[in-house]
Amino acid sequence: MSATAETSVLRTAVQVDGEAASYLTAEQDGPAVLLLHGTYWSRVWLPVLGRLAEAGLRPLAVDLPGLGRSGGELTLEAATVPALADWVARFASALKISGPIAVAGHDIGGAVAQHLLAHDRLEVDRLALVNSVTYDSWPAPHVARFRDPAVAATAGDELLAARRQAVTAALAGAATEQLIAEYLDPWTDPRVRRSWLAMAGAAESRYTLDLVPALRRSTAPKLLIWGEDDGFEKVEYAEKFASEIPRTTLIRIPEADHIPTENAPGRIARALIDFFTA
Repeated sequence: MSATAETSVLRTAVQVDGEAASYLTAEQDGPAVLLLHGTYWSRVWLPVLGRLAEAGLRPLAVDLPGLGRSGGELTLEAATVPALADWVARFASALKISGPIAVAGHDIGGAVAQHLLAHDRLEVDRLALVNSVTYDSWPAPHVARFRDPAVAATAGDELLAARRQAVTAALAGAATEQLIAEYLDPWTDPRVRRSWLAMAGAAESRYTLDLVPALRRSTAPKLLIWGEDDGFEKVEYAEKFASEIPRTTLIRIPEADHIPTENAPGRIARALIDFFTA
């Protein structure tokens, strides 16, 4: 797996809570950048990961437990934003990362990243959010319906079909059958489907609403990168965040939906590099 011809991206793992925590990285020393996914998996960061490494950073795009290529299985209790933030802190400890660290989050991973900053779970010195959940923007209806136990109990082929529809829309103009298949691949595993349903079941907007006072007090630089066509994590939420939360810059990505890293990888990588190396 490679992001560019120059820099090889590799998948490796470290033990966290007795299970393999899988992550994408590059053979690169330098300041660590922790990249968190949400309702998808680490694949969302692949288009920019090699470029971050070429800029001298050490990118770490981890799969949350039970999702992507990581082992374990999420429960409702383990899938809350605070519990996931605690797990990410243990992941960083397993990699012996200490001191200031830059964190980027996509979707619910952005809520986890905000929690890490607001509650000092890690020494987050720079925070980037890409089409992240904020305020009361979540769970989106196509995720929230799987919170119903009756729907979740029968979710199998229906979940895969729903994920295909969501991924296709989120990729916007970048969507091809091959790319859609890559994004959907983890959900062919029933264990991953169960973990995803736990994440959907644990999704509550209070986890981001409760962070707003601490975020308003935060002096850490913050960067928002937003696909303008996202119908759920709407750019208006990003505009509100940028207007209310200090030291926040918003970069809008036109003709991009919920996964803008696939639509404008060069521009987004450059923005992240400039932000993380400033």
